[in-house]
Amino acid sequence: MTDPTVSRQVNSPLKRNESNGEFKRLLLPETSQSDDPNESPAEPPENQVLTVEEEEGETTLESVPPFSWAKLWKFTGPGFLMSIAFLDPGNIEGDLQAGAVAGYSLLWLLLWATLMGLLIQLLSARIGVATGRHLAEICRSEYPSWARILLWFMAEVALIGADIQEVIGSAIALQILTRGFLPIWAGVIITSLDCFLISYLEKCGMRKLEGLFAVLIATMALSFAWMFNETKPSGEELIIGILIPKLGSKTIRQAVGVVGCVITPHNVFLHSALVQSRKTNPKDIHRVQEALNYYNIESTAALFVSFMINLFVTAVFAKGFYGTKQADSIGLVNAGHYLQEKYGGGVFPILYIWGIGLLAAGQSSTITGTYAGQFIMEGFLDLQMEQWLSAFITRSFAIVPTMVVALMFNTSEGSLDVLNEWLNILQSMQIPFAVIPLLTMVSNEHIMGVFKIGPSLEKLAWTVAVFVMMINGYLLLDFFMAAANGFFVGLLVFAGVVTYVSFIIYLVSYRSSQSSSWSSLEMSQRVVSTET
Repeated sequence: MTDPTVSRQVNSPLKRNESNGEFKRLLLPETSQSDDPNESPAEPPENQVLTVEEEEGETTLESVPPFSWAKLWKFTGPGFLMSIAFLDPGNIEGDLQAGAVAGYSLLWLLLWATLMGLLIQLLSARIGVATGRHLAEICRSEYPSWARILLWFMAEVALIGADIQEVIGSAIALQILTRGFLPIWAGVIITSLDCFLISYLEKCGMRKLEGLFAVLIATMALSFAWMFNETKPSGEELIIGILIPKLGSKTIRQAVGVVGCVITPHNVFLHSALVQSRKTNPKDIHRVQEALNYYNIESTAALFVSFMINLFVTAVFAKGFYGTKQADSIGLVNAGHYLQEKYGGGVFPILYIWGIGLLAAGQSSTITGTYAGQFIMEGFLDLQMEQWLSAFITRSFAIVPTMVVALMFNTSEGSLDVLNEWLNILQSMQIPFAVIPLLTMVSNEHIMGVFKIGPSLEKLAWTVAVFVMMINGYLLLDFFMAAANGFFVGLLVFAGVVTYVSFIIYLVSYRSSQSSSWSSLEMSQRVVSTET
C-alpha cells in the first residue's frame, strides 16, 4: 500500500545525490508499494523533520487545518536562517553609520525597509513551497541557456561580494577579541573553515544546524541589547525616529544604504530552498496553504528579531556619536575602539561585547552564504557532487579574493571602508537579477497554479522591487559619476550601463512562450489531485 506519511518527492538535484547531507535527507523518500495489506508504513529517517501527519488513506484535505503551536514549531527554522542576511556585517556597518551620521532619524526607514524585505522573502518561500523546487532550479528550466548562465554568474558575483564582507567582518571580530594578536588574514583562514562545520552539522541533523543559528542569533541579540542598555539611548527620540519620517540632504547616502541592504540576491534564492526542508504535498492545495501560513508567521517573527537587533546597533551609535567629530569616519574596523573610548571598560568591556556580537553576525552569515552558494550552483548548473566538495568550491570562490583583500588592506582602515563601499555597489547591481525572476515566476500560473499571486499583491511586489532598484540605481549613478574620470573610462561605463539595462529590460519583458515540461506535469497532477 502507499505510505500515508509520504507527501512528495521533490524534483531537485539534491534528491538524486546520495551524499548531499541532511538537507537531502529531509526531503521525502519515494513512495513505496507493497502487495501485503498488513505491512506497516515505512518509518521516515530518524532525523527527518515531519510537519504533516495524515490519517491512513487520506491524501487531500477538505480545508486548511486549524492553527497549531506544535506544528508552527515544526515549521520554525528556515525563516531564521533567512533572517541572517539582514544581520550580516555589511548591514551592521550600515546601521552604525546611519546612527552616527543621522541619529535616530532613519529608524522609520529601517522599519519600512525590513517590511519590504519581508514581502520579497515571503514570495521566495511561496514559490519554494508551491512548486517543490527552489528559484535557481526554476530559472534553469524556464529561461534560455544564455540567460540562465548570465543569471548564475550575477548570483555568484553578488554572493562573493557579500561573502567578502562577512568573512572580513568575522576576521575583524577575531582581531578585537584577541587584542590584535590575530591579523586579518589569519581571521580569514579561520572563518573559511565553516564549510566543514556545515558538512558535519548536516550529518547530525537539520535541527542541529538550525540550533546553531539560534545560538548565534541569540548571541547577537544579547550582545547588542547589552550595549543598548549600557549606553541608554533616548526612548523618546527612538520612538519619534520610528514613527515620524524624516530625511535630510546630509543623510541621503545613509538612507540609501539602509534600503539597499534589505534585499540580498543570494538570500532570495536561499529561502526558496530552505522551505523544502519540511515535507508538504504540492498536489494538496490545503496542505500547501497551511505550510505558507506557518512560514508567513515564522518569517515575520524572524525579521522582527532582526529589526530589533539592527535598531539596537543604530540607537547605540546614534547616542554615542551623532553630532561628534568621529561620526563621519566611523566604520566596522574602528567602531569597537570608538565605543571603548566613549564608554570605557567596566566588568564587561564594551569593546569585547561588540566583538562577540560582530563575530556571531559574521560567522552566521558566512555559513548561510556557503549554503546559498551550494543551492545556486547546483540549481542553475544542475551539478551533482559530494556535499563537502560543493561546500569547498563555493567557499573557495569567496575565500581567494578575500585573502587577497585581507593582505592588501590589513593595516588600512580607510582602504577597508572604500572596499566595503565597492562591495555594496557590487551587490546592489545584482538585485534585479534575483528579484525580477522571482516576481516573474511567482506571478506565472503555469508555474504556481492556484498559488499564483493576485493582481494587487503583484502590483505591490513590483512597486517595492522598482523602488529598491531605483534607490540602488541612485547609489550606482552617484558612485560611477564620481569614478568615471576621462573619456575612455566614461565610454566603458556607458557601454556597461547599456548592457546592464538591456538585460533588465529582457527579464522584465520575458514571458515563457510555453510552460516547461516540469510545469505542465505538475499542473496536470495538481488538477487531477484536486478533482479526486
